[in-house]
Amino acid sequence: MNDYDALFQSVSTIAKEMQGLQILAVTQYTPVVEAIIASRSRDVRHIEHTLDGLLDFACHPAGLQLFKTLCRHYYHIDPSATVDYINAYREMWDAKETEGAAMIAEVKPGFLCPKGYKQTEVGVHPRI
Repeated sequence: MNDYDALFQSVSTIAKEMQGLQILAVTQYTPVVEAIIASRSRDVRHIEHTLDGLLDFACHPAGLQLFKTLCRHYYHIDPSATVDYINAYREMWDAKETEGAAMIAEVKPGFLCPKGYKQTEVGVHPRI
């Protein structure tokens, strides 16, 4: 095994671990988002804290869906702050959609991860 193969194997292992963390985060954030929605919470501090956390995992499709769901809820409470979160998502994850403040349209595959990377079945890899 040469240095390139070892490096690729190491990066692949890290990518798989990151994907596992993304799935764990979605599992843990799902009941939080569901509770906020079900209770029709207007607790701005709690909602923003949750959105801050979800923003870190929005490169995973299920994490993005939770983020969108909470943004749709929060939009009725503070539209301006919601737009700020959507813009933060776009900056962080390079979503090139013009879908409006409510994020109605789905994000296209390939725009779910940081600039210069693409989402694949085994994780996040640099674009070739």
